[in-house]
Amino acid sequence: MGFTALRDKRERGFLDGQFLIAMPGVQDGNFARTVVYICAHSPAGAMGFIINRLQDLSFTDVVDHLKLLEGEHREVIPDSARHFPVLYGGPVEPGRGFVLHSDDFSCDSSIPVSDEISLTATLDILRAIARGEGPARATMLLGYAGWGAGQLEAEMGNNGWLNCPPQDDLIFDPMVDTKYERALATMGVTPEMLSTEAGHA
Repeated sequence: MGFTALRDKRERGFLDGQFLIAMPGVQDGNFARTVVYICAHSPAGAMGFIINRLQDLSFTDVVDHLKLLEGEHREVIPDSARHFPVLYGGPVEPGRGFVLHSDDFSCDSSIPVSDEISLTATLDILRAIARGEGPARATMLLGYAGWGAGQLEAEMGNNGWLNCPPQDDLIFDPMVDTKYERALATMGVTPEMLSTEAGHA
């Protein structure tokens, strides 16, 4: 399922709005030790974002590259935005930017993912964040994770993923390095226990 399908989805899948936590058997370098927030799941497939891998660039780098503040000084960017995390969202369309954010910000292209979280993939939200006018909570992601029909279900059946309810604080927490362990802790699980775990919480 691609990002465009998220706009058109009519059915709510059982993994919508869930976390997927990679099991030790996941050797794919794109997904080993990842936590994925699933935005859409249906018989056609699934799409979501890895929330625990930092990109090697800053939000200021993104603003400069896209020339979002042409005619304005970089000094207009507030400290909160300068330290705004930019994450590796997944291997699909890695050059495309997305922002997961609290629902206190909305524009024509914003898509509600849950009652509290929306997704926006246009430059409007980046400009707003750069000017200190964006949502209260947000994270930027480059690329996304996508699965075709039945693919994710097969991976879960092969003990590739655990799923559990999401923690919004973890989605937006800038402390990326410990998200894997903390996501597991919400289930009462430690990494050492995972070899005997299967299925979902």
